[in-house]
Amino acid sequence: MQIDQYSEYDNPLIWPMISILQHQPNGWMIHTLSEELKQQGIWSKLDDDPDKDLFKRNFLLMNALYQLQEMLLPKQWLQAHAMDICLMPNMHSADNTIDIDDPLRSYYLDWANYNADSDTIKSLLSSFWRRYQDHIGHQEAEISIANARPEDLALFELPIDATPQQIRKQWRKLALRWHPDRPTGDAIKFRAICEAWQRLQ
Repeated sequence: MQIDQYSEYDNPLIWPMISILQHQPNGWMIHTLSEELKQQGIWSKLDDDPDKDLFKRNFLLMNALYQLQEMLLPKQWLQAHAMDICLMPNMHSADNTIDIDDPLRSYYLDWANYNADSDTIKSLLSSFWRRYQDHIGHQEAEISIANARPEDLALFELPIDATPQQIRKQWRKLALRWHPDRPTGDAIKFRAICEAWQRLQ
């Protein structure tokens, strides 16, 4: 996929994503949608730097979602939350309106941000991990943190007396290794380490 010149509807993911969402309107998260596009052979390498490649994929996905949100109105409403993406009939409720002042929407619709520098990307990826942890955290509330710690550290390939700094460093390494958007990615392993990290903090 070559992204060289941009215009309002230049994003090459728009039409494949319409097809995917019409076939299966709900149950998507940003990384599962990305994985589906990969399975369909639509993704290719966007950057030699792994962090930048991941960022650019995420940027194109969010940009396409926000563009589609406008394109599908007034007949359909596309919920464009990274952790909850779904297409539904537009019921004209107060919740189904585009927030033109949403800073996240403004960011992803500005093509100048597609070529963000490394420091900006690291900051945004950290923010994504935090949001992902918040999303999954409530699902494991019944697990005893004390009892789970040895298993979580074993999953992180760390000793039982690992320091917070060691845990944080290993978390970032494993999250990047197993993220579903990466060539070596694995959605199941990615979720497992995210849940372990949530408990270990």
